[in-house]
Amino acid sequence: MIDRRTLFGVTAAVGSFVGALFGSNSASAKSAPMSAFKGDYEPRGTNERLERVPTLDLESYDDMLTGLRIWSSKANRPSRARFDRLLEEGGLDPKKDHDLEKIFPLVENDSLLGSTARMRTSGQQLMWAALQKHYHENADVYLDELEAADNMGPGKLELNPDMHIPEYTKHEIHIQPGGYVGDAFAGHIYHYGTNNFYRAANYQDEIHRNMARQMATPQDGKVLRILDQGCSSGQLTSALKERFPDAEVWGIDVGGPMIRYAHMRDTDLGAGANFRQALAEDCKFPDNFFDIVTSYIMHHEVTAEKTKEIIAESFRVLRPGGVYFPIDFETGVGRGRQRDNYGKFGGWRDHRWNEEVWRPDYSSVDFNGEMQNVGFEVNDEGPPAWRSRYNVLGTKPA
Repeated sequence: MIDRRTLFGVTAAVGSFVGALFGSNSASAKSAPMSAFKGDYEPRGTNERLERVPTLDLESYDDMLTGLRIWSSKANRPSRARFDRLLEEGGLDPKKDHDLEKIFPLVENDSLLGSTARMRTSGQQLMWAALQKHYHENADVYLDELEAADNMGPGKLELNPDMHIPEYTKHEIHIQPGGYVGDAFAGHIYHYGTNNFYRAANYQDEIHRNMARQMATPQDGKVLRILDQGCSSGQLTSALKERFPDAEVWGIDVGGPMIRYAHMRDTDLGAGANFRQALAEDCKFPDNFFDIVTSYIMHHEVTAEKTKEIIAESFRVLRPGGVYFPIDFETGVGRGRQRDNYGKFGGWRDHRWNEEVWRPDYSSVDFNGEMQNVGFEVNDEGPPAWRSRYNVLGTKPA
């Protein structure tokens, strides 16, 4: 029998900065009283869809760091103005496109740009460390809760503990300790951590539910099966099931801890989506199986090579007349919508300091061209979902 603590390889991969601040992140359990556990651990109840974190201290700390994120985001405007001024002082027209090699010497030692970036990174480190510390110190309660939900419905959970985890998926994306595959509580940590990223604007899955409402559908109106690739904590997957209650909806992710949490949360919501631990480039579903294949900000987390494989796999599993609707920051590259100098510098900074390992690699992909290469008919306008300027819609010819 596989020990539940080793099933997903619990790690304590937190940097020395946050480790020194918070102490050990070992998974030794200091569980809450089991008398409080009845299979669904909600000691402080829920705020509509959002299950409140179990302690007021943790909630208050998260609120403080979310406020810091909001405040630091407002510093983006003066940072941009400062960036443009530095380029002008260095003899570069900020309205023209420049190579990063020319930009770096002009901006790399500026205190305003540096402090803005440092504030964002430190806030993330503090947030991840606090969340991981809580879940590890109360590991038994949360493992019990996951185990209680594993075989519950209405949706299904398909784990694959023997699955080969590709190296490209093992990075600590967004500097999340353990990444998506290396911590048993990756789903918990990711969900509450990204609430911070969204600056308190997605506590009720507002962004994911809005995308589900605007999801493209086949012209014949037939929606029997939907695939959500790289579903992480399952927020879009559940929202899609809620919009299409009669459809068979699947969320897949390489991270077993991610889909395990997604299934538990979906069960709690009563949505009824299904979750499978699988790769988007090799999902193991039959040919022509789905009416809709979608993903949300997944492609910039994989290599350019894998993006091309995922596009081909999406075409394979879509039925004729089905639609492919990937949503990402860069799916508009093929339409000439390039980032300006400040955005390009921010993307590099995200790559270098926020463990967005594959973003530069992926940005080189002509997304529309790759879709056309495998046989998609491409509509480069797409539906008006979130960040609509980056959306592209592909249809598999009937």
